[in-house]
Amino acid sequence: MIETERLVLRAWRDDDRAPFAEMGRDPQVMATLGPLMTREDSDAAIDRMMAYQAAHGHCFWPVERREDGMFLGFCGLKQGPDDTPIAGETEIGWRLRSDMWGRGYAREAAEATLAWGWAHLDRNSIYAITTPDNSRSWGLMERLGMTRRHDLDFDHPGVPDDSQLKAHLTYAASRPR
Repeated sequence: MIETERLVLRAWRDDDRAPFAEMGRDPQVMATLGPLMTREDSDAAIDRMMAYQAAHGHCFWPVERREDGMFLGFCGLKQGPDDTPIAGETEIGWRLRSDMWGRGYAREAAEATLAWGWAHLDRNSIYAITTPDNSRSWGLMERLGMTRRHDLDFDHPGVPDDSQLKAHLTYAASRPR
């Protein structure tokens, strides 16, 4: 568990399934991520994250608000997607409910996640990826001090060729000295 002033990042629970499914059906949330998720899609994603946590000790963790336990989304670390320039590397990722955007929660969670990664993982860099249209996400990457890695930008193999979400930008954070 990671605690910040306003947030808790923790293991997945079955009661996260309904709010995560709701977030996956929000057109604003999914606009730069892919098609709206069915309940089966979102349940399968949680199952994958739970399995990854069990195998590696970390995943994209649920983010809840400390004051009331509200599920806000997720933030965490996992291995970069296969067949991409960051395969085998550590990727940080986040996704928050659209009604929670603009409150600094994503930055707070991401800063805590990076700190956890540097303390617990033997990595020199942690990467993040997003689509060019996701200015909220790449803007946060820049505010976190991550550096754009043009040499690692790519067309995501898991996205259809005719999709506007095919192109991906890559950012990297370097281990603090």
